[in-house]
Amino acid sequence: MKPIRYMHLDVFAASPSGGNHLGVVTDASGWSDADMQRYARWTDLVETTFLLPPADPKASYRVRIFTPQKEIAFAGHPSVGSAHAILECGLAEPKDGLLWQECGAGILPIRVEGSGAQRILMLQSPEARVVKTGLHAHPLLAPTLDGIELGKLPPALVDGGRRWWLAECKDEASLRAWQPDHSAIGALAVASGSMGLCAFARSSHPDYQLVVRAFPSGVGIVEDPASGAANGLIAAYLTHAEPNGPLARGYSVSQGREMGHDALLIAHIVDGMIWIGGRTNTVIDGTLHWNGRD
Repeated sequence: MKPIRYMHLDVFAASPSGGNHLGVVTDASGWSDADMQRYARWTDLVETTFLLPPADPKASYRVRIFTPQKEIAFAGHPSVGSAHAILECGLAEPKDGLLWQECGAGILPIRVEGSGAQRILMLQSPEARVVKTGLHAHPLLAPTLDGIELGKLPPALVDGGRRWWLAECKDEASLRAWQPDHSAIGALAVASGSMGLCAFARSSHPDYQLVVRAFPSGVGIVEDPASGAANGLIAAYLTHAEPNGPLARGYSVSQGREMGHDALLIAHIVDGMIWIGGRTNTVIDGTLHWNGRD
């Protein structure tokens, strides 16, 4: 097997090592589905991505996204991180400020803002819909939210690329201190076919307007330090519920501090379209020698 450039990235980082890990195999041509799954299982990262030439001529590149257990159609931080790798490796150039990513969720635009260490990549989230709202929208929802005082908006199940339960909490302090029942979140996720629970609270901090904690028990993860897809659904829900509210045009998000990370995500809302992004740091840029294939 020929050596392949491999990158380990820190996605959505507010400070060095503050974001979400991502492994990127920059040339997976010739790799089978089994090859990709085996390598993703070996890295044991939440997600590992594999870059390929696009199958659709409209796309700049194609990405396949794997957890240690299975391939998934779409996720936020793997999409933003993969776009960072594409630019760093010179595999594609933006046209009119956009890269076009081909993935299981279709062809999605990624806006490139700035360059170098200050570059921000903004992913357009898939269209989302509010499936149901209210504390009693599912019999397992109220027990799952036991121990946290809820905020202004009712809990909601929102679907768009991924499916999450969203719950606004009373304030930043109570959300950061909350110790949820992870087994209850897992049961809710399984029963509703969702990723799990994403809780958020409004903040008066000068650097961010929302605090987010994501518990994707539906895919076996206790807590996620930086969640692009989930934040896209929060933005869609806020736009739906408060179209003229203070966050309706965009805001910044703090996530991950409760688990020793420090992520900062940016939400832009333009003409009803949701863009979620931030900065990515390259931590490791090396050569992959992988013999674990069939």
